[in-house]
Amino acid sequence: MAPRLIISADGAEAFEGWRDSFARHAPDIGVLSWFDPATRCEDADYALVWEASDDDLRAMHHLRGILCTGAGVNHLIASPTFPHHVRLVRMGGGETGALMADYVLWALIGLLRDARTWALQQARHVWARNLVSRTSDQTRVTVLGYGQIGAVVAQRLARSGFAVSAWRRSGESGQDEGVAVHVGRDVLPDLLGSTDMLVNLLPSTPQTRFLLDEAFLARLKPGAGLVNVGRGDHLVEEALLTLLETGHLSGAVLDVQSQEPLGPDSLLWDHPRITLTPHIASEASREAQVLYLADVIRQLERGETPALLYDRARGY
Repeated sequence: MAPRLIISADGAEAFEGWRDSFARHAPDIGVLSWFDPATRCEDADYALVWEASDDDLRAMHHLRGILCTGAGVNHLIASPTFPHHVRLVRMGGGETGALMADYVLWALIGLLRDARTWALQQARHVWARNLVSRTSDQTRVTVLGYGQIGAVVAQRLARSGFAVSAWRRSGESGQDEGVAVHVGRDVLPDLLGSTDMLVNLLPSTPQTRFLLDEAFLARLKPGAGLVNVGRGDHLVEEALLTLLETGHLSGAVLDVQSQEPLGPDSLLWDHPRITLTPHIASEASREAQVLYLADVIRQLERGETPALLYDRARGY
């Protein structure tokens, strides 16, 4: 019997799009709607979710796998009813990495050329020339996180002319496709001290939450920029604001925030040195998502281990 996937991701109104895309690209996988009163969850083998209530997760204890439409799954794991015996797989795929690399390149060029000033001037109908002569090859970028997506991002930046270092908690150090890879917490102080632009792509774990605090960010070179595309709980927002006001940091691009949607009274909204985007850096097309999800289900059916299988010991 074909594996059956029950879909709650993106709400009831999105189910038809998911169903049609699976029919075109993965007809060997049956799909069910979580929101159809005639559907029984126990008839499904897998579930596709973004957010899920405690009751929803309680109903998924019989599944062979839970697939999340996001790269972060902490909001699911935090539920007291999450079925830890069920395999949980994060969203990935080639398009996800390519989109993230494009976003980070855009963000870094914007910081490098002070494009935020141009946008503010245009909004006020001001014609003023803020000349910036620094080029990408004069700019040292450090990427925190060198996993599946981090490697794609760092290597793309290196090909685009930036001097690129990357940091990861464990593994091997060395050169990889133009990227100088560093390993271990003891190397971070010197690494940050040589960094002009910091890109955060770390997962959210107890060890990384609030990592980007004032002491950490103050180690960056004066005038450094920050791009946060990891998790909102990595960044201490008050620390960012303080370092922007003192001039130690020159600007920031934030795709993730501690509260999403961002609260209307947040000081981040109107800060002249901050560019905000609404958590859209790397959302692949429906077609790419379906092709990835279908491949993951087939791997699980064969008893294989998907690359982005959640590891409880690592926390991601």
